[in-house]
Amino acid sequence: MKHLVWDWNGTLLDDLKLVVDATNVCLATVGGPVITAEDHRRDFRRPILDYYAHVLARPVDEVEFQLLDDAFHDAYRDRIDEVQLAPDALAAMGKWPGTQSLLSMFFHDELLVEVERHGLSARLVRVDGLPGTVGGHRKATFLERHLKALELDPANVVLIGDSVDDGDAARAVGASAVLYAGGFTDAALLEATGLPVAYSLLEAVDLAL
Repeated sequence: MKHLVWDWNGTLLDDLKLVVDATNVCLATVGGPVITAEDHRRDFRRPILDYYAHVLARPVDEVEFQLLDDAFHDAYRDRIDEVQLAPDALAAMGKWPGTQSLLSMFFHDELLVEVERHGLSARLVRVDGLPGTVGGHRKATFLERHLKALELDPANVVLIGDSVDDGDAARAVGASAVLYAGGFTDAALLEATGLPVAYSLLEAVDLAL
C-alpha cells in the first residue's frame, strides 16, 4: 500500500465521550432516552438519521433530523477544545512510510481548524471534510471524490476508520480498510464485516502495512 486515508472522529480524534454527551443533549430536545458510550458503540450507524430513528424507536423526517443535527453540533462545538488526539495517533502516523490524507464527515471548514490546532497539517497531503451544513451522510461517495482529487488508484490505498461505514466505503471504491475498535463502534460489529480489526492505531498501521 502506498497511501493511507485516515478517518477523524473516533479514530485520530478521541472524541467518543463528547459525541455521547452531545448526542444526549440533542436527544433531550425531543424527549429521547439517555444513551451510554456502550449504547452508542452498539447502535451507531450511517446515515445518522437512521441512528436517531433507531434510538427514538420512531421515524425521523428530514426537518426533525436537521433540528437534531444542529443541536448535536452546537453541543459538540461548545466543548471541542477539551478533546485530544488518540494517545497513539502521532506515533501511528509517524510509522506509516507512504503519503497520508484525512477524510472526515465533520464539516470541512471546522475540520481544517481542528487539524491545524493539533499540528497535523504538515503530515497530510490532503484534508477533506463535509461540504454544506447538514451532516450524517455515508462515506463512499466522498471517499471516491477524495481519491480522484489525489489521482490515486484505490488499489494502492488503505483506509483506517472506526465504523462499519468506513469499511463499506473502502470496499465500494476498491480500496483496502483496517477498522479501529477504539472509537465509535463495538468491536463485535467491526469483526462481523470480515475486515481486519485493530485495537490501537499503531496496530492498525501494522495491519495496513
